[in-house]
Amino acid sequence: MKEIFALLDFGGYIALLMWGVHMVQSGVQRAFGAELGVWMGRALGRPNRAFLAGAAITAAIQSSTATGLMITSFAAGGLVALVPALAAMLGANVGTTLIVQLLSFKLTALAPALILLGVWLFRAHESGRRRDLGRVFIGLGLLLLSLHELVALFSPIQDAPLLKTILQALSDSPMTGLILAALLTWAAHSSVAIVVLIISLANHHYMDPQLTYALVLGANLGTAINPVLEGAGGNKDPASKRLPLGNLGTRVAGCIVGMLLLPWIPGLMSWFTDDAARAAANFHTFFNLAVAAVFMPLLKPYSRLLSRQLPRRSDPDDPGKPLYLDESAHEVPAVALGNAAREALRLSDMLQSILGTARQALISNSAQSINHARYISNAVNRLDQLITTYLARLDQDNLSKNDTRRLNEILAFSTNMAHAAAISVSGLLTHTSKLRKQGWILQSDEQDEIGKVMDRLIRNQRQAAALFVAEDVKTARFLAFEKDYFRDLEAGAAERHIRKIKSGQLDSADQGSLYLEILRDVRTINSYLVSAAAYPILAKHDELLPNRVRDQGN
Repeated sequence: MKEIFALLDFGGYIALLMWGVHMVQSGVQRAFGAELGVWMGRALGRPNRAFLAGAAITAAIQSSTATGLMITSFAAGGLVALVPALAAMLGANVGTTLIVQLLSFKLTALAPALILLGVWLFRAHESGRRRDLGRVFIGLGLLLLSLHELVALFSPIQDAPLLKTILQALSDSPMTGLILAALLTWAAHSSVAIVVLIISLANHHYMDPQLTYALVLGANLGTAINPVLEGAGGNKDPASKRLPLGNLGTRVAGCIVGMLLLPWIPGLMSWFTDDAARAAANFHTFFNLAVAAVFMPLLKPYSRLLSRQLPRRSDPDDPGKPLYLDESAHEVPAVALGNAAREALRLSDMLQSILGTARQALISNSAQSINHARYISNAVNRLDQLITTYLARLDQDNLSKNDTRRLNEILAFSTNMAHAAAISVSGLLTHTSKLRKQGWILQSDEQDEIGKVMDRLIRNQRQAAALFVAEDVKTARFLAFEKDYFRDLEAGAAERHIRKIKSGQLDSADQGSLYLEILRDVRTINSYLVSAAAYPILAKHDELLPNRVRDQGN
C-alpha cells in the first residue's frame, strides 16, 4: 500500500511540474504572443538573426515546440525560406536550455513569493498583460515547488531495491535509457520538465553519469518528435514536413554522435564542475550548442537535400482544400488565429474570381466559366465551415481579450465572404442564365451601368480584404457609406422601371424586373462586404449607431 501511495505522489508531482511549465508557456503566449510572432517574422530573414530570434523567443516562452509552430506557420506560407527556418529551430533548441540552467540552481525558497505575486497580479487585474504575467509567476512557483517535493519524495526511496534494480538495468543499457527519455518527453510535450527531472535524479546520485547524459540525449530527441507527428495538420503535401523532419534529423545526428562519445563525456564534463546536477544542465546546453555549431554552416546543402527528398505537391484543382489550418498550432493561439486569417483571405480571393466571372457573363451574355464559378463557390462554403470548426476548437482560456476580438473578426469576415459568394452564384449567375434562356440582351445603357456597378463592387471587395489585414477607420467609414450608393442605385432603377410600365412599355416589364433583381443582389453582396470588414472596425471605435429607427422620445 505504501508503494502505491508513493507512486501516486510521484505522478502528482510530475503533473504539477508539467502544469507549472504549461502555465508559464500559456501566460507568456497570452501576454506577448502577437508581438513575439511579429518579431519572429521580421527576424527570419537571415540565418544568423533567425538563430538568435529562435533562442530568445524560446527562452521567453520556454517551449521549443511553440516556437517551432510559429516558424512552421511562416514557412508553410512561403514567407520564410527553409534555411533561416532551420536556423531558427537550432536557436530554439538552444533557448530551451536556458531555463534548465536557471532551474538547476536551488531556487526553491522563491516558490512561495512567486506564487503570492502571481495570485495578486491575477486577482487584482482584469484581462490583460498584467493578469497574464500573474499566470507566469504562478507557473514558475508551482514548477519550483514540484521540484522541491520530488526531491523530498526521492530521499526515502534512495536505497529502495526496486529503484536500484531499474537504474542498474538502464545503466547497463544507455540506449534503452535514451529511448525511454525520448518517449517520456514526447508524452509530456516538454523537454524542460523531463530534463529538470533528470537533473533532480542526478543531484541525488541515483544513477551513474553515463546514464544521466544518455537520458538528456533522449529528452532532446523526444522534443523533436511531436512536430513531426502533429505538425501541418491534415496537410499531405510532403513539403510541409521539411522543417519538422529537418529538425528531427539534426537531433538524431547529434544523439548518434553523443552515444558514440558517451564513455568520454563524463570526464569532459568534470572539467567544468563536480556537481552532478550542474554537469547534467551543462551537458544539455553544450549538446545543443554543438549541434547548432555543426549544422549552421551546412544548412544550405541540408535544405537542398530536404527539398529534393520532400518535393512540394500542389493541387490547383482543389481550391476547397485548406492550406494554413494547422491543427498543432492550437497550442499557440496567436499562430492559430494567424493561420485562420490567412485562410479567410483565400475566401476573399475566390470571391473576387466569382465576381469577375459574373461581370463578364452579365455584360457579354456569355456562359463561359459559370460552372467553374459554381465550383469555386462550393469550395468557399467548405472552407468557411473548416475555418469555423478550426476556431471553435481553440481553448478559450488561453485567449486574451485581443485574441477573442480577432477570432470574432475572422469569423465575421469568413461567414460574410461565404454568403457573398453564395449570392453571387445563386443570384447573379442564375440571372445571367435566365437572360440567355429568354434571349434577352441588356440595353446599352444598362450594360454600361452594370459594368460600372460590378467594377465598384469588385473594388469594395478588395477594400474589404485590405481592411481585414490592416485596420483603418477612415477606409472602413468610406466602405460603410458605399451602402448608400447601392441603395440609391436600386431605388433609381426601380423608379425608371415604374415609369416605363406607366408609359405603356409592358413588353419590357419582365426584363426590367430581372434587371432590378440583379441590382438587388449586387446591393446584398455589397452589404456582406461591409459587414465582413467595415462594421467590426467601426464597432470597435464606437462609430456605429445601435439602431437606425429614430427614438420616439426625441
